[in-house]
Amino acid sequence: MARKDDKKKKKNKWIKWLTSPILVVSLIVVFLFRYGDSSYINNTEHQEQIDRLRAEIRQNLDSTIYYERKAAALNTDRENLERIAREQYGMKRDNEDVYHIDIR
Repeated sequence: MARKDDKKKKKNKWIKWLTSPILVVSLIVVFLFRYGDSSYINNTEHQEQIDRLRAEIRQNLDSTIYYERKAAALNTDRENLERIAREQYGMKRDNEDVYHIDIR
C-alpha cells in the first residue's frame, strides 16, 4: 500500500510541476491571440479592410476609365457634344428659340 501512495505522490508532484507552466503558457498564448499587436483577430480585421479597399480601388479605376472614354468621345464628336448640351443643360444657339413641353 505504501508503494501505491508513493507513486501517487510522485505522480501528483509531476502534475503539479507541469500544470503551472502549461497554464501560464496557455494564458500567454490566449492573450497574444486576442490582444497582441499582431494578433489573429487584428490580422483578419486588417485583411478584410484591405480587401474592401482593393475592391473600392478597382471600382474607382473602372469609373475613371469610363469617364475618360466618355470625355474623349465628347472631345472628338462635336454633334454628340452639342446634343448633350441641348438636352441636358438647355443650351441653345443665339438665333434659336427653345420650347420645353411637359407631357404628363
